[in-house]
Amino acid sequence: MGGQATLPGNGMIGILGGTFDPIHNAHLRSALEVQQALGLEQLRLIPLRDPPHRGRPHSSPALRLEMVRAAAGGLPGFMVDARELERTGKSYSIDTLRSLRRELGEARPLCLLMGSDAFRHFPDWHRPEGILRLAHLVVMQRPGEGHPAHYAEHATDRPERLRTRPGGCILFQPVTQMAISSSAIRTLIRRGESPRFLLPDPVLTIIRRQNLYGGD
Repeated sequence: MGGQATLPGNGMIGILGGTFDPIHNAHLRSALEVQQALGLEQLRLIPLRDPPHRGRPHSSPALRLEMVRAAAGGLPGFMVDARELERTGKSYSIDTLRSLRRELGEARPLCLLMGSDAFRHFPDWHRPEGILRLAHLVVMQRPGEGHPAHYAEHATDRPERLRTRPGGCILFQPVTQMAISSSAIRTLIRRGESPRFLLPDPVLTIIRRQNLYGGD
């Protein structure tokens, strides 16, 4: 499950990056709903080494990769991509997309998944216009939620448009909202309380085995 697998054809690929510290059921459910709604050929989960917009992760790259692989195991179409953990420096989305383009070519549609909170800050990201040239944005939001007006010229309400070009569109995709966060899970563990049913059991097994996040 490294970062070098390629696909035949020209199907769309979804990309969900994050610290995944730990990965939890809200990550997986949202990704699955987007995969099904858009008919993605593949959904790549990409753990970040050093995210530019938040503090350094609490657990090591190796353990976060192990947890993501445990969570994604057996999910059809899901792939764990370790490329961001294998390089140094800040994990900028534009660098990830450039790397994927070198691997997959210029024609395949790429869909960068993000939450609505992340999209509100998208103009402050590193090279946002470059990101939009390389990929579509799929903004996961609660049903009926409004959205910021920035980059409105790229917005579409027609998912099929994403198949006709490699990037450049912004689609607002409703997903089931689950009030789960990695920070809340870490807090539960520090308190000695169980986070079961908030994250996959194989991930919880790794957390307990490695005594992560200040648990017993």
